[in-house]
Amino acid sequence: MPGRLVPRTFFETRPELVAPRLLGKVLVHRSGGEVVSGRIVEVEAYLGPHNDPPDPAAHAHRGPTPRNLVLFGLAGHAYVYSIYGKYYCLNISCEAEGHAGCVLLRAVDPVGGLEPMVANRGLPAAMARTDSFLRQLTSGPSRLCQALGVARATHNGLDVADERSPLQVRDDGFVAEEALVTPRIGINATNEAVDWPLRFALPGGVCVSGPKNLKGRRVPIP
Repeated sequence: MPGRLVPRTFFETRPELVAPRLLGKVLVHRSGGEVVSGRIVEVEAYLGPHNDPPDPAAHAHRGPTPRNLVLFGLAGHAYVYSIYGKYYCLNISCEAEGHAGCVLLRAVDPVGGLEPMVANRGLPAAMARTDSFLRQLTSGPSRLCQALGVARATHNGLDVADERSPLQVRDDGFVAEEALVTPRIGINATNEAVDWPLRFALPGGVCVSGPKNLKGRRVPIP
């Protein structure tokens, strides 16, 4: 397992602070005898219903439901939801218990276990390992989940700050000094939060969404 486990205290603050600090950390999934991992290069913060104003783009903005209940628990837990009935997205809960902020993991650059990721994505094993290939592998929240073998039934509610967990966030010493900040992706144009600058990307990250057209304000990571 690379580096050291990121402690729960890391996640026990506002998601707009946790999100940029996650850039450069390593998401690790251990399944059976295989370990796959990727460096986090793109994230989005979603604010809890206690925020003023509440974040209308967040799953938790109307309060707890059977679907989102994990978000209202302790920080540092995986919230996995499905889209289109077949794909998954992975979030990590933030803040104090009951506040329901979270960070969506949008992309990782592969670090370890590349071949299992390729198999999980159903990509041809013979494809050249170009940047374009890597983006097909883990660029975008659903590709990320598929490549790392993350699904709601088996991973929702897992504690990413527990050494015993098969799903962890770890620090291997990589230092990310700056983040690119943009509005979140895929927010409905009629949503009042469409322009909120809550997407953070690691400059130079290979698997960041739309790298050729990526524009944003560079900010130091607090």
